[in-house]
Amino acid sequence: MNFDLSEEQRQIQDMSRDFARRELAPVAADLDRDGSRALFMANLSKLAKLGMMGINVRTDYGGAECGAVAFSLAITEVARACAATAVTVSVTNMVCEVIQAIGSEKQRRLYIPAICSGEFPAAGFALTEPGAGSDAAAIRTSAVLDGDEWVLNGTKVFISSAEYAGLFVVWAVTDPSAAKGKGISTFLVPNGIKGLTVGRAEHKMGQRASSTNQVLFEDCRVPSSALMGPRNAGFRVATGELAGGRIGIGSLALGIGQAALEFAIEYAKDRKQFDQPLASFQAIQWMIAESHTELEAARLLLMHAAFLKENGRPFARQASMAKYFATEAAERACYNAVQILGGYGYTEEYPVERYYRDVRITSIYEGTNQVQRMIIARDILAAAR
Repeated sequence: MNFDLSEEQRQIQDMSRDFARRELAPVAADLDRDGSRALFMANLSKLAKLGMMGINVRTDYGGAECGAVAFSLAITEVARACAATAVTVSVTNMVCEVIQAIGSEKQRRLYIPAICSGEFPAAGFALTEPGAGSDAAAIRTSAVLDGDEWVLNGTKVFISSAEYAGLFVVWAVTDPSAAKGKGISTFLVPNGIKGLTVGRAEHKMGQRASSTNQVLFEDCRVPSSALMGPRNAGFRVATGELAGGRIGIGSLALGIGQAALEFAIEYAKDRKQFDQPLASFQAIQWMIAESHTELEAARLLLMHAAFLKENGRPFARQASMAKYFATEAAERACYNAVQILGGYGYTEEYPVERYYRDVRITSIYEGTNQVQRMIIARDILAAAR
């Protein structure tokens, strides 16, 4: 098995790392504290110009067409500098990919280039509802056909980038008489349309620069052409795209964990206690060794899942394994980083405090890690029959 990156993949990684270090890292703490929307949006625009909003999207739709492995590498590098930016890039790529996968040619030509180019600063994945988080099949937002229009009513919550998304992929019930999860369809809804309201941003523990909002649909009318893919087949689409999104979130967590560990190592080499550098103590060495090993294992799991996806092979179990392991390994790495810095790790003077807050959500969104365990176990048991 060849673990070497291709020349193109290495170039994507290097470009992402250089941009993240030059443009994102110097302002990440300020964005976390002040949430400057203008600065955040400017960085998204620069990323779009680099081709980062459609990494795994075909070039004839304006994407970079570099594959799922390159996508994972890029998200990791962006997250090492700014997790809030990384989640916006990850979700926007996921929206592009779902349109590419099931959208009509007209829908693809209309919307994907606008997202990839930065004309739309971001895109939103509107699935989660107040009563339908882990149980996505329980959504209640409805879409009723009225002549040549669909009328949407309902509420979505925790929608990343909703304030500045140019477009939402929205899931709604189109056949309320169908069995649970069987009567759901997928729609493309531009932001700003009458009947769509973006609520206030949530006040979050971490990843503060990225907006997370409620989105309300009140007699929101969209043309019949807004339906994407087969009618009543939307739940299968959602679960399939979430599997790909888990590679993105696992990669994001990996980047945060790497940043925390790298900072803690440099601190441990410089900081002295008992007339010795912290790095000379076995307790510190073991924390470094454990975190480095776990993050390397996470990287390999993510690369395997991305490789399978890129080559058109089943990857859902591997994506769940990678997301589950990478997010928990990254949380432990951030915990260890705070511990190595001691009291200073608990202050805003050093970035590990921010990393610790930013990483916490990664084991929750795109499917909690408890749900990932269920997915993994079901797939293993089904294969064993």
